[in-house]
Amino acid sequence: MSARANSPPARQRATAFAHLFDAVREGAFIGTLDPEGAAGTTLAANPYLKSIFGYPPDTAEDRVDPFSPDRFADPAARTAFLDRLRTEGAATDYLLRMRRVDGTAVWVEVTARSEAHGPSLLRAEALIRDVSERKRLDDQSRDLYQQLLQAEKMAALGQTISGVAHELNNPLATILSWAERLSEKALDDATRRGIDVILGEADRAARIVRNLLTFARKRQSTRAMIDLNEVVSETLSLRAYEHKLSNISIVTGLASGLPHVFADAHQIQQVLLNLVINAEQAMLSANGRGSLVIRTWHNVEDEAVALEVGDDGPGVPVEMRTKIFDPFFTTKEVGKGTGLGLTVAYAIAQEHGGHIRVESQPGRGASFVVELPVSGTGAPAKPLRPPAPSMEAVRGASVLLVEDERALAAAVSDALRDAGLLVDYAGDGEEALSYVRQKTYDAIICDLKMPRVDGMTLYRAIAAATPALARRIIFVTGDVAGTDAERFLEDSGCRWLAKPFRLGDLLRAVRETLA
Repeated sequence: MSARANSPPARQRATAFAHLFDAVREGAFIGTLDPEGAAGTTLAANPYLKSIFGYPPDTAEDRVDPFSPDRFADPAARTAFLDRLRTEGAATDYLLRMRRVDGTAVWVEVTARSEAHGPSLLRAEALIRDVSERKRLDDQSRDLYQQLLQAEKMAALGQTISGVAHELNNPLATILSWAERLSEKALDDATRRGIDVILGEADRAARIVRNLLTFARKRQSTRAMIDLNEVVSETLSLRAYEHKLSNISIVTGLASGLPHVFADAHQIQQVLLNLVINAEQAMLSANGRGSLVIRTWHNVEDEAVALEVGDDGPGVPVEMRTKIFDPFFTTKEVGKGTGLGLTVAYAIAQEHGGHIRVESQPGRGASFVVELPVSGTGAPAKPLRPPAPSMEAVRGASVLLVEDERALAAAVSDALRDAGLLVDYAGDGEEALSYVRQKTYDAIICDLKMPRVDGMTLYRAIAAATPALARRIIFVTGDVAGTDAERFLEDSGCRWLAKPFRLGDLLRAVRETLA
C-alpha cells in the first residue's frame, strides 16, 4: 500500500464516505449478481437497505441480498432486470415489486450500474428507493381518474338514452293500450293467445325502457328509512327455489344493529337481484354449481352501510373491470342478457349518493360491494289519501285528453268513454287552452312534452286562470329526464304516470283525482 493511500486526507475521505454510505436515506448496495438464479455476493449494504427489506439492524452485510430470487414477487421481473444490466450496463429508476424478509410486498425504484465479473456474474452498485407510498397514491389517483371518466361517460350516455326512451315510450304506450282494449273483447282462442303475446312482449319492452331510464337516473323513486338486512332477506327468499335447483349454497353474514338508510327499497332490491343473478350465472357457467356470500356491515369511517355479493366463479378479468358497468356490455351469449343489469345497479347506487365497486382475482371469484350513505333523518311521512271512489261514482265526469300521439289518444279516449266519462280531445296545448276557455272540465289528462304549447306551459296558464282545475291535471310522459320536468312535477303536486302505462292505472289516477 502506498504512503499516499495511508495519508491523513485519504483516511479522512474514506471515513467521510463511510459515514455518508451509512447515513444516506436510500438503500445502497455493492456486490455481485448471478443472472442464472443463484444468490450473489454482497460486499456492502447500508442500514437503510436493511430497513427497506426488513432485515434486523444487526444483520451482517454479507447476509443482506436484495436481488436474490426470493426477494422478487415475480421471477420474470428479476430476469428482465438483470438482462437490462447485462446488455446496457445500467438501469435508471427501474420499478420493481419486491418482497421483504417477512413476505410483505414493497415497491422499489433501482438505479444501478454493472459490469461483467467473470463468465456469468455481474458486479453492480445500486441505489434502491422505497416508493411504496408513492405507488399507492399513484394507483389511488388512477382509480379516481377512472371513476371520473366513468361518471362523465355515464352522464353523456344518460342524456342520449333518456331521449331514445321518450321516443320508444310513445309507441309502446299505444301498443299496450290497444292490446288492452282488444283483450277486453270476445275473441277466439288463437286471437286471444296472440293478444296475450303482444301484451307480454310490450310489457317486456317497457321494462327494458324503464331500466334505461333508471340508468339515466331519471325515474321517480319513493324513499324511506329502510333496513338493508330485511331487503337482503326478502330478495334471497325470491331466489331460494332457483338456488335449490341450481345447487347454489348461500352464506350470509348480516351485521346486527345495522343503521337504517334513506333509500328506495324496490330499487335497492333491484340492485341486489342484478348482482345475485349475475353471480349465479357466472358460477353455473364455470362450475355448474357455486357458493354465494352475502355480507352487510357498517363502515363507520365513511358513515356508510356496505353490502357485498361475492361468488366463487371465474372472476372478472382486469381488462373488463372498466367496461362491466357500461350499457349493453355483456359476456353472455346473444339473447342471454341485455347488458343493462350492472349499468342499472351502478346508476341506482349513484342516485342514492353511494357507489359500487368490483374486487376480483381471475379464477378466484368476484365480489361486488355497494355502499350507501347512512342518514340520520328520513323523509316526512306522506298523509294517507282517502280511498278512491268507484268508477260508478264518477260516471258522467267531464275529462279533457291532451295528447299529440293520435293513435294513443284514440285508445285512451275509448277506454275513458267505456268507463262512463265524457271525453274531449285536444292534439296539443294550444288547442287545449281553447277548450278550457269554452267549457268546464272535472279533470285533464295531459302529455308533458308536446309541440307548440307543452304541458308545463298549459298548466301555468290554467293555474293562473282556474287554480282549482290545475290541481286536477294528470300528466302522462314518456320522459322525465330533464331537471326542469322533474322539478315541475314535484312543485306542481300533480299526479303523473310514466309511459307506457296500463289503462287500469290511468283510470285509478282519474278516480283519485276526482275524489
